[in-house]
Amino acid sequence: DWCGPCKMMNPILKDLKKKMGDTINIIKVDAEKNADAAIKYNVRGVPTLILFKDGQILWQQSGVVQAKQLEQIINQKIG
Repeated sequence: DWCGPCKMMNPILKDLKKKMGDTINIIKVDAEKNADAAIKYNVRGVPTLILFKDGQILWQQSGVVQAKQLEQIINQKIG
């Protein structure tokens, strides 16, 4: 609740899921409540976005990413 940038990402991710449908799955993890996952994936700031395909990290970035840019990244990496 305290993370302003995380709140900014919510509608972006919701719209992206609506647009891309079953092509993507969006999973949100609270880094404070899931410290093991935060350590495993080297989360240094929030929000951190990580794109996986077949269990492999294809892309990772901290901070807010605008919808159009995020869609381009996803299409480029998994297209």
